[in-house]
Amino acid sequence: MKSWIAVASSEHVARGVAGSYMQVCHGKCGPLKRIQPGDWVVYYSPSTQMGGKDKLQSFTAIGIARAGAPYLFDMGGGFIPYRRDVDWLPAQPAAILPLLEQLDFSRGIRNWGAPFRFGLFAISQHDIQTIAEAMAASSITFHLSQDTQISLF
Repeated sequence: MKSWIAVASSEHVARGVAGSYMQVCHGKCGPLKRIQPGDWVVYYSPSTQMGGKDKLQSFTAIGIARAGAPYLFDMGGGFIPYRRDVDWLPAQPAAILPLLEQLDFSRGIRNWGAPFRFGLFAISQHDIQTIAEAMAASSITFHLSQDTQISLF
């Protein structure tokens, strides 16, 4: 299993959490294909609204990708993005700034925000655990299939 950071405004993340799905990179399928069932996903929100000037700079959702492939969803107005289903954990937002020197992908790196430009990138097991702890993510068991389950924390 891999762990991923996806990037979206907190408003968009809240919609995904409410609907048990995720979207990345303006609805592209390619990045979602990299995520496999059972992979960890954490959202980083640079702002509250897409293109907003506020500096939220927080992790805003954490969960596990469900079984199944990315699928198209008609949001209306001609926008038909790809989505992937996710089981989101109960968690609290956590600011990234206090974590920068603890996370493998940002420790000692002045331009720590560079990987976020890609919209989705892989992170270490250490990083997902550090983020989950900072978010006070609740313990839960996921049933990926009839024969496979994962207990977290």
